[in-house]
Amino acid sequence: MKRLDRLTTTELSAWVQQAKTKAERGKVIDRIPKLALANPGWFAVHICCESGKTISFGDTTCVFPLMSVIKTFSLLYLLEHFGAETVFGWVGVEPSDAPFNSLEQLVSDRGHPRNPMINSGAITLADKLPGTDASDRTLSFCQWLNQLAGCQLSLNEEMLASVRLTRSTANEAIANYLAEAGHLKNLETALDTYEQICCVSGRVEDLALLGKLLACENGCSSAQNRRIVNTVMSTCGLYEASAQFAVRVGLPMKSGIGGGLVAIVPSEGAIACYSPALDNIGNPVGAIALVEVLAQELQLSIFG
Repeated sequence: MKRLDRLTTTELSAWVQQAKTKAERGKVIDRIPKLALANPGWFAVHICCESGKTISFGDTTCVFPLMSVIKTFSLLYLLEHFGAETVFGWVGVEPSDAPFNSLEQLVSDRGHPRNPMINSGAITLADKLPGTDASDRTLSFCQWLNQLAGCQLSLNEEMLASVRLTRSTANEAIANYLAEAGHLKNLETALDTYEQICCVSGRVEDLALLGKLLACENGCSSAQNRRIVNTVMSTCGLYEASAQFAVRVGLPMKSGIGGGLVAIVPSEGAIACYSPALDNIGNPVGAIALVEVLAQELQLSIFG
């Protein structure tokens, strides 16, 4: 029996309680009004194993926007559509030690986005999604994910309205710089697409099913593209804390300011968590604490 399959609900519930205590150190983001309404005490986990076994605990009916977690899957989508050579002509794969919305990083890199997991890279890739306009691109992308993963993601229009109402000036500055450097075909469409895909929402089970796409052979995406995405997640998925958690946890992970986190256990399954209280980098405190204890107790690290 594989390591993830051995996990029991009793063990999981005990480790969730530990993680919830740590989550009290975090803070719900207040920049986007609709996100600010989240209860900092909410906590959910869903684990999908390759064997078909699932295990979940907590506030699993909560629906939340994937926010930056979606960057992982827009990368996969574009790799599948255009191939690695084209995609990595648009963005790099270098880790960044600057915040995820840093204009200074982009300027120092002369307008070439450092990786797909920070905003400059994700906005550039949003510009390249197939489709006539932002809504068409988002719908096609969402349908592709739902079909491949068997999940039920949808665009949260209320969240999108809240994001648009308080559009990030940092993202606008990044998009302007990218456009000046010739990396965007259409600045407004790129930003609109980026905001829409970040507001694609679902439950923790949906996120786990997405993660399973990257963890297991599925006949829908190439093994090479899954390896590429998992590697970029390992080095860049938790922003400037990525290296620290590669050492402490040893799993490819991606977080979002909506409180979502997905962790990939290659050939075994995926762990998805929802915990809206964040640290000062923008990572969900409780979710990372839970994945860390699971990785240690079940010896899940990909580094042996």
